[in-house]
Amino acid sequence: MAATDFKDYYAILGISKTASPEEIKQAFRKLARKYHPDVNPNNKQAEATFKEVNEAYEVLSDVDKRKKYDQFGQYWKQAGEGFPSGGAGVDMGGFDFSQYGSFDEFVNELLGRFGGPSPRGGRQSYSYRTSTGRPSGYGGFNDFGGFQDVGTGAAQDTEAAIALSLTEAFAGVKKRFSLGNETIEVSIPSGAKTGTRLRVRGKGQFNPMTQQRGDLYLKVELQPHSFFQFEGDNLVCEVPITPDEATLGASIDVPTLDGSVNVKLPAGVRSGQSLRLRGKGWPLTKGGRSDQLVKVAIVPPKDLSPQEREYYEKIRAIRTYNPRSHLQQFKF
Repeated sequence: MAATDFKDYYAILGISKTASPEEIKQAFRKLARKYHPDVNPNNKQAEATFKEVNEAYEVLSDVDKRKKYDQFGQYWKQAGEGFPSGGAGVDMGGFDFSQYGSFDEFVNELLGRFGGPSPRGGRQSYSYRTSTGRPSGYGGFNDFGGFQDVGTGAAQDTEAAIALSLTEAFAGVKKRFSLGNETIEVSIPSGAKTGTRLRVRGKGQFNPMTQQRGDLYLKVELQPHSFFQFEGDNLVCEVPITPDEATLGASIDVPTLDGSVNVKLPAGVRSGQSLRLRGKGWPLTKGGRSDQLVKVAIVPPKDLSPQEREYYEKIRAIRTYNPRSHLQQFKF
């Protein structure tokens, strides 16, 4: 496979490299339904995408194939099928493997696992680890799953996690932290979410071969919040209401990121029902804000005053509504 033909199966399915098997399956099913030929008749582009989605799922859903794909990038098939010794019909992107006795020997030299001169008498190899734990330096992996060019000695990128509170992520914040013996300051724009990657140029690993540094990628991790959660791009919160507010309707105050707003509850609102506050959610990269979804939870009082108990008993005595009437004729 030529380097230009390399397919990023994670990008095709729209998932991260740490996706669980269940997340992989869900992403595949969603895309398969979207691009299935039956849904897109005579659409060549959709048909091609459907094939790529199936190909990506076939590899990432298989534990062994995924492991080889993550480890060897564009050469994962060669690692799985045995080392090609210059045989006909094997496209290796113009790379000559005939000088190596096995695929492992090639990988060992490329990654510099021996920490000194390569076993074939080649250049001096260096090995150190980025924050992702992958070998890097001369002859390491790049961030796109393929091997770096052995002859370039390219600078290395590093990835690290940075924890933010919801308040910091919403408003944007400047963070100072230590990177080895160096202290750096990073400006984080408003709207970062868990999984957001921020690039800091020239703050990655130092490459002694080229005297250059790669870039630092900060992966944002939002700390859990007691009231707000994410549902896609939208914010979700749960607000408790009383039985009389649910029955008769009411006006209640609901916290938002901009402060408290008054929300009207319709009469007969049900527990679990969501009310949408448009433009009160999270900042979007394309501009504007997402929505805030207010999920209603009807909470009966635990302690009743004598008068409250009296009135509840009167309501029960005269009540005509039976929410379980449809179960009276139920048969299994």
